[in-house]
Amino acid sequence: MKTRILIVEDQSVEANNLKIILQKAGYHVCSIAISVAQALVILENEKPDLALLDIQLKGNQTGIDLAHMLAARNIAFIFLSANSDAATLKLAKESCPYGFLLKPFRQKEVLVMMDVAFYLHQQKQEQSLTAPRRQPARTKPGYENILGESAAMKSVFSQLEIVSQTDTSVLILGESGTGKELIANAIHRLSKRSHKPFVIVNCGTLPANLIESQLFGHEKGAFTGAYEKQIGKFEQADGGTIFLDEVGELPVDLQVKFLRVLQEREIEPIGGKRKPIHVRVIAATNRNLEEEMAAGRFRMDLYYRLNIFPIHMPPLRERREDIIALAEHFVAQLAARERKHIEGLSDAAKESLLSYHWPGNIRELQNMMERSVLLCTSTLIPSIPLAATHSSRIKSSDTLKTFSENERDHILAVLEKTQWKIFGPGGAAELLELNGSTLQSKMKKLGIEKRITQK
Repeated sequence: MKTRILIVEDQSVEANNLKIILQKAGYHVCSIAISVAQALVILENEKPDLALLDIQLKGNQTGIDLAHMLAARNIAFIFLSANSDAATLKLAKESCPYGFLLKPFRQKEVLVMMDVAFYLHQQKQEQSLTAPRRQPARTKPGYENILGESAAMKSVFSQLEIVSQTDTSVLILGESGTGKELIANAIHRLSKRSHKPFVIVNCGTLPANLIESQLFGHEKGAFTGAYEKQIGKFEQADGGTIFLDEVGELPVDLQVKFLRVLQEREIEPIGGKRKPIHVRVIAATNRNLEEEMAAGRFRMDLYYRLNIFPIHMPPLRERREDIIALAEHFVAQLAARERKHIEGLSDAAKESLLSYHWPGNIRELQNMMERSVLLCTSTLIPSIPLAATHSSRIKSSDTLKTFSENERDHILAVLEKTQWKIFGPGGAAELLELNGSTLQSKMKKLGIEKRITQK
């Protein structure tokens, strides 16, 4: 029996285009609804397995209203509309859809999203019934250096298994130091592109006047100083995967050209002709792109193109059950490198690790373990030098600060130590292991300004 799909879309051209794509792929398309009222009648009469919902519909109710009704009936759904403001997008995400599809619809994106939605829905059903224990990911080929038995990481591993077998774009979201690059690398290694290049581009470190040339390349003589032809990062990754870290740092004018690459699968080097490329795009950011869209710093159409399959990397403070395993892994690794015989961590050291809030996440933990290994003179690491980070263990509730307050205090302390030097060797960005522009963005967000004392 064919899988039944309900389309709820008040634009007939869009609805019919979608219907043709689905029917060619072997789906049975139910009657098309243009309002919530019509959709409810079709739900009763035709019993669809999945619904594709536009957000703005005819009548007083929206696709978001219908989404909550579908969730109550345990019917999977995907949103279609991209023409929504940040507030509407937030409401749509709160209904927990299996994804968003951007108009105009492209066959490959539609069919990949359908497969993903059905897989996730099936997994959700099975987990609610049996909740089987997953094999530890660290024992599986392709997951090297990614450790975690927490529920949050098991969810990440489940998503990796799904998306690695497709060519769809992936957006990895999470704070600095959570391991976004490791996840991108794992997706590439587990994919059918694993024997092709994996090219990493940190968008936050590219010089503003050379970003386009670095990404798309240029011909000899294309501009002053272009003494020879340069192959851009996208062309270097042809056939493989390109990982765009800190994609939220891309200038708006370049976002338009990046969007064209995603849509048309071709690049145009500076001074050259357009050429097709076959590359899988994985992007990552520590920014809130919805806030960036609302502020006009990130294009909504690009967001939807990238956000086909988002993966949220949890901060270390939300996966405390993984902290000791990660710490012991780093200790073993670093002790071997330093040719030291260290068996592990003392109980006091473990207690310190579990009580710390880890604003720098896994990267901070790794650095802390390296320092501890270097200082260790026995077979057990006796204590952890947390005081060196201008932070301490979590104290009683009357002295607790929010994460943002702790982050602000930590950044201020480092800035004072570096005499407010941000860039370059010995600067605050280097000590915090952040890109300079990322640090400036955090300072602006947290209201950090250098005080000038009048003499």
